[in-house]
Amino acid sequence: MNKQIKSFLLLPFLVLSSCATRQDLIVVEDDLRKLKTESETIKTQSAGSYSDVQKVNDEIARLQGSIEEAAHKNRELFGRLGMEDSLLVHKIDDLDLRLQKIERYLALDTKEKSPSALPHSNESVEGSSKASVVTDDAALLKEGLERLGKHGFESARESFSALLKTYPKSNLLDQAQFYLAESYFSEKWYEKAILEYQVVIAKYTKSSMRPAALFKQAVSFEKIGDTVNAKARFKTLVNVYPKSPEAAQARKKMK
Repeated sequence: MNKQIKSFLLLPFLVLSSCATRQDLIVVEDDLRKLKTESETIKTQSAGSYSDVQKVNDEIARLQGSIEEAAHKNRELFGRLGMEDSLLVHKIDDLDLRLQKIERYLALDTKEKSPSALPHSNESVEGSSKASVVTDDAALLKEGLERLGKHGFESARESFSALLKTYPKSNLLDQAQFYLAESYFSEKWYEKAILEYQVVIAKYTKSSMRPAALFKQAVSFEKIGDTVNAKARFKTLVNVYPKSPEAAQARKKMK
């Protein structure tokens, strides 16, 4: 009897205990569902964040590539600018040198035309006195060649110029003009030589000195670095005087 009473008394506790366990299970199941939902949400957000991060990384990589490419182009540009600047400086220096030579020529030309100009050396005085004595065109040419052979460039030009001015109808004018140009070439005054050779080429078109004038003018252009005009003169010489000794020399230059 006592046992039955005890079992009956314990029954409510067992029922309540069973109900509590079920309630806990329900709570736990709800928590699990919430955790799963939150986990899925976190995964989704993480995937989105990873995608955003990847996009940012890709954009950074693209920008870095653009920066490197721009830096490379800038280096090339500055390199070209530096080279062009160097070439410009070289050209300016060359132009300055040529202008100085032209100024020397203009000053000399003025002195030669001025009747009151004083001679610069004993050679000039001697040359002037001799030129005033010689009255024959052939003698003037010979005198000029002798002075040229002794490197008396200025006095030689005085003799050649005297022939050109005193005997305007002489058949030696082309030779006098050619050797006048030669005096400047021998003095390495190539700019002036080019101008004087041009007189032979343009004025004395039937002269036997013309092939030599074309050749020496081309060489003068070479000396000052003007290869375009040098090649053009060599080509003209070969085309117009193909059998001349100068043409043979020009062909070697053109190879």
